[in-house]
Amino acid sequence: MATEIRVPTLGESVSEATVGTWFKKVGDTIKADEPLLELETDKVTIEVPAPAAGVLSEIVAAAGETVGLGALLGNISAGGAADAAPAAAEKKAEPAAAAPAAAAATPAAPIVASAMPPAPAAAKMLTENNMSAEQVDGSGKRGQVLKGDVIAAVTKGVSAPAAAAEPAKVVARGPSAAEDAPREERVKMTRLRQTIAKRLKDAQNTAAMLTTYNEVDMSAVMALRTKYKDLFEKKHGVKLGFMGFFTKAVTHALKEIPSVNAEIDGTDLIYKNFCHIGMAVGTDKGLVVPVIRDADELSIAEIEKDLGRLAKLARDGQLGMADMQGGTFTITNGGVYGSLMSSPILNAPQSGILGMHKIQDRPVVVGGQIVIRPMMYLALSYDHRIVDGKEAVTFLVRVKESLEDPERLVLDL
Repeated sequence: MATEIRVPTLGESVSEATVGTWFKKVGDTIKADEPLLELETDKVTIEVPAPAAGVLSEIVAAAGETVGLGALLGNISAGGAADAAPAAAEKKAEPAAAAPAAAAATPAAPIVASAMPPAPAAAKMLTENNMSAEQVDGSGKRGQVLKGDVIAAVTKGVSAPAAAAEPAKVVARGPSAAEDAPREERVKMTRLRQTIAKRLKDAQNTAAMLTTYNEVDMSAVMALRTKYKDLFEKKHGVKLGFMGFFTKAVTHALKEIPSVNAEIDGTDLIYKNFCHIGMAVGTDKGLVVPVIRDADELSIAEIEKDLGRLAKLARDGQLGMADMQGGTFTITNGGVYGSLMSSPILNAPQSGILGMHKIQDRPVVVGGQIVIRPMMYLALSYDHRIVDGKEAVTFLVRVKESLEDPERLVLDL
């Protein structure tokens, strides 16, 4: 008797995935709970374990195919390798047998709209834009239309059924020179990379994004870190880095300037009375943003521990959906790669993102004297629809003040 391998629950709002690498091939003996394949969603990569021991008798969904929740991926035979051969032969015979039926089949019916009503925020936006749910492709469970789907549709210019029926314009890539073509390599984008590209572009198209800059003298933080790093690591079992200081400085500033910690929902503003700080982490498969929850209530040691845990999960490709949901503000550190200055793109629907950069000795004027100090440029990108220029500048100045005088973080000033 065969045991089916099916797509597991992928997490909230995730309804499909792309089949990545199969670790086994047909005929291989497998153990229960042994990893069989990877599924790539728009947020994380998930390993699918074997539901039972036996022999992999059939692979139904090959690498690169898109599958939905509960879709059949393959089958495990309880017998030996000999049982896998008939299954494989039967699989090869299926296309020929199915050909007449396919030829006689009637044309595919148009996609039926989801029976799920749009999410409340999405329904409100549909009404405001004189649109119907049938004009929008839903990405939620069972095809439910979410707020992000409506934003994407509005961005594309969908406003009436006629406009919705118009095919999307795709700009064709020009042909390569004859001498260059053999030296090119074409690789399909992973689902994660496609999602990163789409969300970053959507953020640019939707938000009124603006960036303000400042610089911070890191002398005080560096001196504090040098003085206590050994004792800190001995007591807490984790190294004292810069992210703990930056995270605490950000949460203090968010309490004073709540609009930077808010988001827009239609014509409403949602103010978050908590600070879930996303930390942008670069991995081999792309950028991910795990979230440190309630960072405003954590000590620097607790923040460093949580960040270390999340960073390891990210590098190992083991982040769960819950690790990356609910962020209210994001910090990205291009300085670890040597970046001196950049303008980060918002992590929608958040209204602010702080860019850290390389610490570099530079001449500055202090008390009328030119001195050499370890300086870092800071960049705050924000949504000007909700955050005014005065608020953005004030926020960044508060972060600067906390870092240049770390006692403020202890005294809550």
